[in-house]
Amino acid sequence: MSKERDRQPVRIALLGCGTVGGGVLRLLNENRSYLELRVGAPLEVAHVLVRDASKERVRECRAEWVTTDPEVVLGDDRVDVVVEVMGGEQPARRYVERAIRAGKGVVSANKLLIARHGAELIEQAIEHRVDLAFEASVGGGIPVIRTLRESLASDSVSSVHAILNGTCNYILTRMRDTGLAFDAALAEAQRLGYAEADPSLDVDGHDAAQKLVVVSMLAFDAHIDQEALLVEGIRAIDQTDFRFADRFGFTVKHLGIGHDRGDRLELRVHPALVRKASVLAHVDDVLNGVFVQGRALGPCLLVGRGAGDMPTAVSVVADIVDVARSRLEGEPGLSTRSIQLSRRELLPIEDIETRYYLRFDVADHPGVIGTIASVLGNEGISIEQMVQEGRAVDADEGVPVCLITHHTREGAVRRALQAVSTQRFLKAPPRLIRIEDV
Repeated sequence: MSKERDRQPVRIALLGCGTVGGGVLRLLNENRSYLELRVGAPLEVAHVLVRDASKERVRECRAEWVTTDPEVVLGDDRVDVVVEVMGGEQPARRYVERAIRAGKGVVSANKLLIARHGAELIEQAIEHRVDLAFEASVGGGIPVIRTLRESLASDSVSSVHAILNGTCNYILTRMRDTGLAFDAALAEAQRLGYAEADPSLDVDGHDAAQKLVVVSMLAFDAHIDQEALLVEGIRAIDQTDFRFADRFGFTVKHLGIGHDRGDRLELRVHPALVRKASVLAHVDDVLNGVFVQGRALGPCLLVGRGAGDMPTAVSVVADIVDVARSRLEGEPGLSTRSIQLSRRELLPIEDIETRYYLRFDVADHPGVIGTIASVLGNEGISIEQMVQEGRAVDADEGVPVCLITHHTREGAVRRALQAVSTQRFLKAPPRLIRIEDV
């Protein structure tokens, strides 16, 4: 390819111009000269598709780029790279599929789209020999996807433990450090813009689950349905749990966890107790952290800002650079063709083996601890530590009994909790938090 051809601009179209799209335009403008050197040609914005053309946007968004007509964008044969930052499932999926069929490179920051339809979109991109890049769909500005796809291409991943949601991490950090209740910590996160008015996607674990599905594509070459994962949020965590966790030498984090178990894959999202000395125990506030265990490499930790306009824009524009450069060099789709996914069977939750923190709020009667220990023993569950805190003021008040088990199967723990739940001394449903050695 001639130098004259190399200098022709790479034309970009944005689908969406909200927080992330505005950050992308800012970064493209501020780093224009540097990016041109990296790509080998100028990056030129051609179109910006929006829902409302009258809405005020970042000053880098020129009026002549803005359109509400998707045909202006998707029907323009001169566009080389389509950048999807609109979010949601539809119409984003239709637009991305059309761009792929038209032979355009695609960059997406859409975790929902990639989690639900990533396998099909990758297959289409491979068929049409174009790139589908989605670094920004997980971890904001942290290079999680690129590390798994490129840096660990010569290794295989045995496990992933990740803090994937900044809202959950902020709330749990504030609960631990200040003694705030969940509702108060959530309200503070909302005031600061760290949580949505409806925080369900974050605090109930679904955002982290989507990201774990995407991570599993690169870490385990897995095509997984999100609905098959165990997903738990943080609403039930309270100060009693933090107090006992600290007493046992742990703290509470919300984790996305993946283990390659050979013939099956273990994927789950839930609160977990991690040792206070753990590297993830010190990833606080709105930061994300991904701890990868490679079979040859060993441990690898990636930490950074997992959301926000500019951190996410860094990942989006890095993908634009890669996709643009591959087109200029005559090898479009090369990195996407390295992603080969297959269906993986998930380990049933009953077969998971780990340690457990169990909490029982019980009437302060003689024999209660003995009954609990007997029920656990009947299921073959060995107790590592057990603590009863305080004495009840009256017969109707419950006192917490908390214990740590040795490694055991979750099915046995669930059967034991079901048996304890029938006891009249129990004042509230039993609490289970899994313990992760990471």
